[in-house]
Parts: sequence; C-alpha cells; structure tokens
Amino acid sequence: MNIAPRIDVGSAVESVEIRVRGRVQGVGFRPFVWRTAREIGLSGYVRNDAEGVLIRVRGEHPAIEALLRQIRMGAPSLASIQSVEHQRFLGELPATFEIAESTLGRSNTEIAPDAALCADCEREIFDPFSRRYRYPFTTCTNCGPRLSIVRSVPYDRLTTSMAAFDLCSDCAAEYGDPRDRRFHAEATACHVCGPKARLFRFDGKPFNFDQASMLDEVDAALGLIQKGEIVAIKGLGGYQLACDATRVDAVESLRERKHRDRKPFALMARDLEVIRRYVTVTAEDEAVLKSACAPIVLLDASGSAPLPEVIAPGLRTLGFMLPNTPLHALLLRRMSRPVVMTSGNCSDAPQVIDDVAAQEELSGIATYVLAHDRDILNRVDDSVVQNSAGKTRVLRRSRGYAPAAIGLPRGFEQAPELFAAGGDLKNTFCIVKSGSAVLSQHIGDLVDARTFDDYTRSINLYRDMTDVAPTAIVCDRHPGYSSKSHAESMCRSLGVPLIEVQHHHAHVASCLVENGWPLDGGRVLGISLDGLGYGADGGIWGGEFLLADYRHFERLGTFKPVAMIGGDAASREPWRNLYAHLTAEMGWSFLAMNFADLEIFHLLESKPREIIESMLQAGVNSPKASSCGRLFDAAAAAMGLCFERQGYEGEAAAMLEAAVDREALWNEDEALAYPFTIPNLKGSRLPYVEPLAAWNAILGDLILKTPVGIMAARFHRGLARVISAMCEKLVARDSEAGPRFDTVALSGGCFHNRVLLEQVTARLESMDFKVLTQANVPSGDGGLSLGQAAIAAAQLIECKNKKAGGSTPCVSAFQDAS
Repeated sequence: MNIAPRIDVGSAVESVEIRVRGRVQGVGFRPFVWRTAREIGLSGYVRNDAEGVLIRVRGEHPAIEALLRQIRMGAPSLASIQSVEHQRFLGELPATFEIAESTLGRSNTEIAPDAALCADCEREIFDPFSRRYRYPFTTCTNCGPRLSIVRSVPYDRLTTSMAAFDLCSDCAAEYGDPRDRRFHAEATACHVCGPKARLFRFDGKPFNFDQASMLDEVDAALGLIQKGEIVAIKGLGGYQLACDATRVDAVESLRERKHRDRKPFALMARDLEVIRRYVTVTAEDEAVLKSACAPIVLLDASGSAPLPEVIAPGLRTLGFMLPNTPLHALLLRRMSRPVVMTSGNCSDAPQVIDDVAAQEELSGIATYVLAHDRDILNRVDDSVVQNSAGKTRVLRRSRGYAPAAIGLPRGFEQAPELFAAGGDLKNTFCIVKSGSAVLSQHIGDLVDARTFDDYTRSINLYRDMTDVAPTAIVCDRHPGYSSKSHAESMCRSLGVPLIEVQHHHAHVASCLVENGWPLDGGRVLGISLDGLGYGADGGIWGGEFLLADYRHFERLGTFKPVAMIGGDAASREPWRNLYAHLTAEMGWSFLAMNFADLEIFHLLESKPREIIESMLQAGVNSPKASSCGRLFDAAAAAMGLCFERQGYEGEAAAMLEAAVDREALWNEDEALAYPFTIPNLKGSRLPYVEPLAAWNAILGDLILKTPVGIMAARFHRGLARVISAMCEKLVARDSEAGPRFDTVALSGGCFHNRVLLEQVTARLESMDFKVLTQANVPSGDGGLSLGQAAIAAAQLIECKNKKAGGSTPCVSAFQDAS
C-alpha cells in the first residue's frame, strides 16, 4: 500500500485533503470514515468520486494523524486500499463532519466484487421478529451484489439495477444513517420496496403449492427439488440449475437435458455439517468456504457417505460451495442433503442472465423457475479453487474475486494505460491503469458466438468503469484467435499500436506479477506447461522451459514435438495423441511385433490407419506440437482412462490425476518413476523431454497388468523427475559463466494438476531452487491477460527510458494494426 509521508506540525488546527484509492466504494468506507472522524472530533466531509474517496478534514494535528492511522489499519473488511495521499487544504469546510454527495469525473477507482451473505444479514433472514425475515434479497455494505448489478461508476444506487426500486421510508432511514450498516448500501431493500421472488412454470401452466406446509415461494422451490424436479434459479451472477444431488434419476436427467456428458457438477449444501458427510474439509478449506468470496472448493471425497458417481464421473474430488446469497440460504434451510447447483445453460454456452433468454434456453431443461425482478447486468460465474502445495489456488477467478485490482510489482509505477485481450479459451481480459491491473471475471471460450458477444460487452463496461485510455492494445500471437481479431479492431478504432505477446511468455509473466517479482528482478526459468500455444517460431508449443524476465525470453528447452493427428480434433480425442506418440517413438511395425496382444493395440488398429499414416507422411492436418497436455491425453488413453473422446476440456488429464495411487506416488523408491531422457533436438542445442523409455515402461506395465493407480503414479513421478532434471541440466549448461537463474516460475494449465504441482515443487525446492507458483490468479489461460499486460508494460517502459536517454526507441514488439 502506498502511504504518503507524515504531516508536518504547523498550527494547532489545520485542514488536510486525503485521497484514498482502491476498492473503497460500496464497501462501507464512507460511514467508517464518518464515524471515526466524529469520534476524534474532526470536521469536514467525505465523498465518493471517480478517483475513489476524497476526505477533507479540519482539526488538531494529532486527531488528523489518528484518522490516517485508522484508514490504514482499520478499514472495512471488503475494502482494499491501494494508496493514501494527503496534502494541505485551504478551502472552507463545514463545522461538523458530513458525508457529501458523490461527484463524477475520470474514473480511477475500483468496483468491489460481489460478496457472499454476511453473518448479520443471515441472522436477520432467519429471525421471525426481523422485518427482513425470509427476505431473499437482504444485503448491507458488508455483503451482496456489486459487479453483477453495476452499470457505471461511481458505484451508487442510480448506477445499478437497483435504481428500479425506490426505497421505502424504513429502508431510506437506514440508507441515510451513517451509524447503520446499511448506510449507502446500494442494493439494500426489504419486502416492502425491493425485488420479489416468484416461482412459476416455464410453460405458463398454473400450479399450486401447499401453503400450509411451505413458508413461501422460495421454500416451495425446495419442495420441488426434494421431489426430484430440476428447478432453474435466478442467482447472483446468472441463472443456475438445481436438483437433489442424491437422486441419480434427477442428476442423469439434468445431464441429458443440459447436454453435459461427463463434466463434474458443482454442489451446494446448507452448512459445513452437510458437506463434511461427503468430503474432507480442512481448516483452510473451511475458511475459504465461509469467506466473502464463497467459491466452489474442490475437496477430496471421503467415501463415508458417497454421492452418486454421475455427479463427478471418475474423479476423486467434489466441488462444494455454501449458500452465497440469502435466496440460496433460504432455499436450503430445510435441506439436509446437497443439491447440484450448476450454471444455467446448455453445455459450452454462456450462463444465462436474461429472463427472456432463460425462457428460450432453459425451458427444455427445467420445468420450474425461481426468478426475481432484479436485473443481472453482468454475468459472473462461480469461482473455483483448490488447495494444493500448501495454498488455496484459484482455478477460475470470477464471483467474489473479480474485478479486484492487482497491484503491479516495483518498477511498474509509471506503466502506461493498456488493454490486454487475453486468449480464446478460459478468457479473461486485463486493463492496466495507475500501477494496477484490473483482471476481468471469467468470460469463457470465445469460440461460442454468445460468449464472444459477452466478451465485447464486458470490455466496454470495464473501459467505462476504469475510464482507461490505452496507449496500446495487447494480444496473443495466434493468428486465428478471435481475441486477436478484436484487439486489431480496437487498435484501428483507437489509433494505437498492437503488441503481440507469445503465449507461454505471458504465462510466466503472470506468475511473476503475482509473486511481486520486480521489473528489474532479473531472469527466471519459466516452466510453462499447457495444451498448446502459438510459438515464436510459428509452431505449436505446449511444454516450454523459458529463460525469461518481463521484457524478453529465450527458449532453453521443450517437450518432444509430436504430431496432432487431425489438428484440433487431437485436443478432443485422446486416442489420436496415443497413436501419434507410439508411432513417433517406435513405429507401427515395432508396436505390432511386440505389443499386438494389448487391448490398446487392437483399439488403435481399428482406426483408419491408412488415412492416418498418409496424413502423417504428408504432414497434412497433423502439425507437430511440443505439448505437455497432449502427452497427458496419450497416457490417459493408454491406461484406458479416457480413450475415445473427452467429455470436457482436460478430462483425460483429470482422470489420470484422479487415478493416482497416493502410496506409490510418495514411495521413496525412485525406480517407480517412469524413465524419461533429455537429448537434444536433431541439428540443435535445444534439449527436449524424450518419452520413449516411458512408453516402453507403460506398455510393459500393461502386459504385466499393473494396477492403473500405480501406473498413473509412476507417470506423474517420472514427469516431475524429468522436469526437475531439465532444470538441473539448464542451470549447469553454462557453468563457466555461472548459473543464469536460481528461481523457477511454474505456470500453464497443467499446473492445475495438484499431483504434478506438488511433485515438481517438492523436487525443485529440494534442489535449492526458489519456486514461484500461482494462487490468486489461475495458472491456466485465465491468467494469460495479466501476463500479456505486464510484458507490454515492461516493453513500453523500456522504450520510454531508451528514448529519454537518447537511444533509438524500440519498435520490434509493436505492429500497425491498420
């Protein structure tokens, strides 16, 4: 946090202007300042404006110092202070301390993330003597919707979808009382004046619920779920689909209607007592579940009370969350079992937020809908986290986390304003302004036209909220990305240059930013492992060892390039990767001679081999990729875990991770690890991970009928061992000049694999490397835009410094998008 110097003592009474920037609107910051200033005898006022919060005070010097201390140390829990600056003020001030009206201007403040139901509001909705008893939209300054209902800044009621609801006299009194926790709580309302919940059938047919046994329409919706119905629910950031998680028929029906083949469903439970019946919950997990972010937490299934396999086929983890809104808390009050609470959409489509779209898209899935009349202005999916290698790590950053700003490390203070477009899968975008990066909520895969429309609309919202004037637009180098096409369009519209950033360099930079690596912190070895990304040489990369800082990178090592038979089809059908790996390593004739009795041989033999071989020989629709993700797919196919087709992206790798025998994983016998080698690419000094020996061992284990759990453990151990061996090889290669790095940064979607991350981290730390990993930002493509933004900012700062020093400014990274 940036804190200005102490105020010099002048006269006994002085006037000071205090500027507070960060997440300070809509979080109870003004009433906090009002109460504090009055308690210590200051006069003046506090107001929201486009810069954040402005405070002008008059009083004795010690009292003003006390106010500054409280701002620094005692701010509300949802606030996040980026900087506090103060200076003398010479204008007139009121005789008492007041809260002034908000003013407009060029925005430089943050919108707070949506926050889960707080304990005070929860007590009210279950208190029969409270006027908000069973009111499903109860909120205060400590909880409730923010991003999901905002149109623009400053964050006031009139700039949200709550503008449609005039406050009743009781709510107006609370809203106007700085002593009340609902002072300027922009979403506050009650039964009298606020949004209303309504339960109805999508087909419009009338129905009656038993009012004698049901408390209200929310309670009636639970009754339908308990009877096996699928109910659409209008949640905080979008519609959801709910059913009883213990009823196989209901869950299977939901899968069929939603066209969601095998992807795991998220679960919601009334309380921790219910959750603990099905999964193991650590103290750290409990804290995250009960936090204001209230994400979906991936937890190890305990087996004491197993849920139907159809919830998360083939996996050892279940994704649980607690009720995050009063509507959800009221819905589950009488429910002693978990419910499926999944996004309201057909598979791969964006979550529905509009009532008309819900009728069109969800009526074929759910018969009943629990809706309300508060508009959702911005789609905000549930966030997903898991604990691995000793930290809670964000896998999908959305509700509860976005759009909280991320401070850029030392050296980026003068970073120019930028927009980074992200990638096309698991998209987020990023805006850089005033030394901070604002990362959007999870947008999704831009190949879907509706998701791309949501992407462009969200960009416009964030540009309006931040009032950014980008000096450049940043994108991935992939020529076929929709995000790049949109970035080029923005460049033409704004008349600014385009900066293209290599995919895996961006992953590494994202990791550096999160760990506070300074701009001049030197180079690290970045290990970037994922499915694929467009390489600097025009090829497809996906398993890279990069010597990198923010400005530059050098490719020091890679995984073996293997053909992706059928191009993108190889990302969906693991058998293609298995065929390519086995034939690249040993050829079909050798495979037939030695392993013809194996089931996988017969399965591969049944494929159109003549066509495949001709494609491989001619190099048609079979580009080579140095992809760690495709190696995982091939291994999962070989072990019979996911052979034909993935039901969702990453299924094969997830199944392989879930299959791991934990005892074999941590056995001290290194001979259990599958052997990989590290030769150099032909005609090159570039070392690569060669899996030939590992494939021979895998095939041998299949002959021996080795349990799949042990094989999966051997694969993960072998891969982690060769990754650490590559680091050792690279740091020693130029020993005469001394080691070029002592820090390793791990990034890319493969490090969402808990087993791989923990194995690699443990090995590298035992070799005395400093290991940087990601926790607050996804290591997969959800964090890509942050890395893009940091690289572009570093390059522009370097160019500016060269120009100021009289050198020729660098232009190699920039392109004219016209």
